[in-house]
Amino acid sequence: MKKDYKFFLLTDPHFFKNSLGCYGEGYDSFMAYEQKCFAETEVINRAVIDYLKTNDEADAVLIAGDLSFNGERESHMEYRRLLQELKDSGKKIYVVTAGHDINPNPWSYPGTEERVPVEGVKFDELCDIYKEFGYGSAIAFNREHMSYVAQLDDGIRLLVICNDTVEGHNITYTEEFLGWMKEQLDCAKADGQMIFAMEHYPVLPGQPILSLVGDATLKESQKLVDLLADNGCHLIFTGHMHNQSINMVTTEKGNKFYDVCTGSLIGCPAFMRLCTIKDESTVDIKSIPIPHFEWDTKGLTCEAYLQKQFDGMIVNLLNDMKDNPAKPMRKIGLKQTKVTTALIRKIGTALCKKTVGQTAKLFAVKAEPEIKNMPLIELLSAVVRNVFCGNQPYTDRTPEGRALLKVFGRMKPLFSVLNKKLKDSQGNSIDMFEMLKHSAGNYGIDDYDAVLNLK
Repeated sequence: MKKDYKFFLLTDPHFFKNSLGCYGEGYDSFMAYEQKCFAETEVINRAVIDYLKTNDEADAVLIAGDLSFNGERESHMEYRRLLQELKDSGKKIYVVTAGHDINPNPWSYPGTEERVPVEGVKFDELCDIYKEFGYGSAIAFNREHMSYVAQLDDGIRLLVICNDTVEGHNITYTEEFLGWMKEQLDCAKADGQMIFAMEHYPVLPGQPILSLVGDATLKESQKLVDLLADNGCHLIFTGHMHNQSINMVTTEKGNKFYDVCTGSLIGCPAFMRLCTIKDESTVDIKSIPIPHFEWDTKGLTCEAYLQKQFDGMIVNLLNDMKDNPAKPMRKIGLKQTKVTTALIRKIGTALCKKTVGQTAKLFAVKAEPEIKNMPLIELLSAVVRNVFCGNQPYTDRTPEGRALLKVFGRMKPLFSVLNKKLKDSQGNSIDMFEMLKHSAGNYGIDDYDAVLNLK
């Protein structure tokens, strides 16, 4: 490497072609439980492309999957046109596709109560659609897994990994595919190249609580961590969970591995990254909020507008638990019986009506004066939002964090039972107290701006 190498990293643009239809009663009902925007995706992506076209801090753009909203052919075609426009401005673009880019039954809401089917694309079409954005110029290509190696600059390579195939998405890596990756890592080492990776699905859980969500990380991720880190690739950029996080683990052989996950462009938290590879061991990460986009935000800033959508998702869910429990139960696939419906209603009522102080009292602890009258629903919304936004503020240095830790402490007898019964998505044992503590408050790496020491 002769100089710093810079690139922009963004993920989950979820582009939707508005002419397909995104309005009406069915649309409004769908959006009640959505973190990400829908109708706004076209103008948001337009604003991002215009920003990147005129920003000369870096001439490369990496996009970590879920390019379309839900696999609509027209969305793919229009997004390709936007990328071509960006490429024509002088930017080099490298993409990976993901689960939302293929769907056997994509749909829209053109003013209807029910979804209306639209034309989709097949997995094996994606390579041709996005040929100009990494696949066509690859120095190594695995078509079965839509994965490739790109020579970004003198001495720097990018390993783009996709664990989707014609058989489905987020599938377990086969030994054959892991062997292909090992070959690329060996080749990079033999050629004296620094190599890092990009994959849609997180390899490390963005926040500890997300390790309980089966789809929050790729399957059998430890195999990939060991393969990459122990063979010279110490950094991967991911998306999928729409959360902002930077996490690091060390393998049994003593090698560091970082997973930099970035929020979606179209939902809170909406950020891009500007990354600088300073040398083989040092990478500087800066976070950039998405630019202003033209939309009727009801007098709010674009950032506040996206946060309102996120908070509305939580508030709507809790209110429906209280007033219309059948709706959230259908959403999460919970069987509706008299007992479960009554239980969900009771929980929802308690969560919506109590204050933080009243809730703390139930656990025989006290909330500090500045937060005791805070509605519990407000604190819960913030806790959930912060899991996705990163840099969770509720540590033991804040009144909210201290109250939460006291409640978690009272729950340790229950946690001791759960710890014996529950496993995370990778089959590992858990410590529920530590998991909740580090999900409410960030005690580790800054999730937005950090200098990563890879070795």
